[in-house]
Amino acid sequence: MTLSRSLLALYVSIITIMAAATITEKYMGSYYVADTIYGSWWFAAMWALLAAAGVAYIVKRRVRRTSVLLLHGSFFVILLGALLTHISASQGTVRLRLGETTDTYVVSTKDGDIRHTLPFKLRLKSFDIHYHDGTKAAADYVTRLTVTDGDKTTEALVSMNNIFSYKSVRLYQMSYDPDMRGSVLSVNRDPWGIPVTYCGYALLFIAMAWMLIDPKGPYRRLLRSDIVRKGMMTFALLVATTFMAHGATTLPKETADKFGRLYVLYNNRVCPLQTLAIDFTKKLCGSASYGGYTAEQVLMGFVMWPDEWSREPLLRLKGGALRDRLQLPRHCAINTFFNDMMGGYIIGPYLNEYYNGHDDEFHRQVADVDARIQLVMDLRRGKLLKVFPYTVNGNTTWYAPTDIMPDSAVAPADRQYMQNVFSLIYQEALAGNMASVGNIADKMLRYQHKNGGSSLPSGMQTRAERLYNAVPFATILFMLNLGMGFATLFAVLWLMTRPTRRTLRGSMLMKIAVAVMLLSFAALTLCVALRWLIRGTAPMANGYETMLLMAWIIMAASLLLCRRFAIVLTFGFIMSGFFLLVSHISQMDPQITHIMPVLQSPLLSIHVSVIMTAFALLSLTFICGITALLLRAMRGSCAEVLAAQLAALRALSQLFYYPAMAALAVGIFVGAVWANVSWGAYWSWDAKEVWAMITFMVYAAAAHGTSLPMMRRPMPWHVFMVAAFATILMTYFGVNYFLGGMHSYA
Repeated sequence: MTLSRSLLALYVSIITIMAAATITEKYMGSYYVADTIYGSWWFAAMWALLAAAGVAYIVKRRVRRTSVLLLHGSFFVILLGALLTHISASQGTVRLRLGETTDTYVVSTKDGDIRHTLPFKLRLKSFDIHYHDGTKAAADYVTRLTVTDGDKTTEALVSMNNIFSYKSVRLYQMSYDPDMRGSVLSVNRDPWGIPVTYCGYALLFIAMAWMLIDPKGPYRRLLRSDIVRKGMMTFALLVATTFMAHGATTLPKETADKFGRLYVLYNNRVCPLQTLAIDFTKKLCGSASYGGYTAEQVLMGFVMWPDEWSREPLLRLKGGALRDRLQLPRHCAINTFFNDMMGGYIIGPYLNEYYNGHDDEFHRQVADVDARIQLVMDLRRGKLLKVFPYTVNGNTTWYAPTDIMPDSAVAPADRQYMQNVFSLIYQEALAGNMASVGNIADKMLRYQHKNGGSSLPSGMQTRAERLYNAVPFATILFMLNLGMGFATLFAVLWLMTRPTRRTLRGSMLMKIAVAVMLLSFAALTLCVALRWLIRGTAPMANGYETMLLMAWIIMAASLLLCRRFAIVLTFGFIMSGFFLLVSHISQMDPQITHIMPVLQSPLLSIHVSVIMTAFALLSLTFICGITALLLRAMRGSCAEVLAAQLAALRALSQLFYYPAMAALAVGIFVGAVWANVSWGAYWSWDAKEVWAMITFMVYAAAAHGTSLPMMRRPMPWHVFMVAAFATILMTYFGVNYFLGGMHSYA
């Protein structure tokens, strides 16, 4: 077997083993795969052989181009750093109790815990949790220590994303004791591996930048090629249930809207009551309104007239297993699930089966319905209506009318007001005095401003959230973008298969497409900006927000390139519409919440935005491939024309490919730096880390046209890009919804 074939076989084997390991981990556990695969001698040996074979191959081929040598050299240095970490590093935990001193830490192995000695002593002075004002959402975890080294004493502070280093020992905030009198720190000693690995990262960043600007590199040659300047001219011109209510009683729309302007503590965040009302209504019936009633009217209907609204058929049953087994309609009332003749709560026995391990589709649907019914029960008991703030000594607590309020915490007059105001609202509503009800809502808002302290959002944040609530951005934009995408795609394919090869330059469809893309991009930019303003941090903390970011990046790239490569506009519509559709219909939760303290790092913004940029660009190579396959299947053009079209699509695909690979490499290793700063381990073999590496390694094969001659031909290139896109789907969706792990979010 030749060196090139041996190298390819080893490369494919490592990718296959890593993919299999992530699936094995789901069923056998992290400790199992860490011990038998990732931490095994043979897995390390395979990487060493791959590095050695790569060096031998480069020497054999007499590669002299600086960018190529620097790029592959950076991977060699990173692997060397990983080897040094594997050999010399030590990672464990130290548990501290208030006032106690220790000079040891514990390393957990498969054979048990091993105690190691620190080169200094640690004494815990205090541990505190800092909360967002008026909530129980943690903003940071802070440990204060005294470090004693002989006669020298140093004061130290450790918090999330704030490590303390001393004598090559790094301390990270890991956990804490429930009684708040103890802190658990992660200890990392890696004096050799970290500097070598970081050196490799630096070389990688330089190499990726040089790859894009190297005058003799493939990307610059591509930009200068005739197929880009002339072949693309062929394409630059080618683009161009609500339900009726049964008369349930509720407040008038204008009056209910006044209650929607109140503030409430919801999801550990102070927000307009309108936000709670919309989430409540969506969870029940899948829409932000019901039978012509606004979300505020639905919420206040359940608050004021719960018996009537419990008879309304607004609970949408999503799946068929539950409906088929219990013979239920698609839309049910809450009362449907309570029947004394059938034993009370009719899904109660099935719910118990679910908690005892029955995890099939039917029982999951039972659990989902129960969660929504319990939401209604919590509202009826007043638990959701934490609308009464009370500030003492600068600390604000939000109360619901049914909460237990200690005499020492709340003044008698305020307690009486909180407990009785909803009864007064109900009396006025029964009497038809809606003006009085509105006045009470206005007084409640003034009470909140008087007693809310610093926990209330600013006026700008409130206006931003109400605007965000008013417009279903994802729903509108996915329909608009997908509609335009398929309309222009069909037009492109039809014209490309015509003998006359007519174009759309200057046509009305082209002008409309550009205008719609600009409008859609502006709307999505507003959506992202509103989420950023509402929460105060970059909107990239969950699956929903990263889907929006992916769509935004794709549209931005499309607008930047559409004047030169008009077909990009079609690709941009389709892929951005796809990501917006996924955010709309999937299990992702669009609710805005405070992010975890560990995510409050500038490195997170860089890591996520760069990775999403890479995925967005690679998704456009996927669309290029799909278009090529469709053209090949239709065969409307002569062989020469088809060949030119496939080659032009390959050139366009490569324009996306090289920046995407640079962004993906940088994003992965910025994430590693962030992990090292936050947790003390730059690579933990988490499922998403592994699949991101698999994605990079799979796509990297396409850059080796010299070693893989088929990649120099248009059709194999397009087929490979279509197939490789499966790794992105697995990295993003497969990990989130199947494999899990600490990077799993939705």
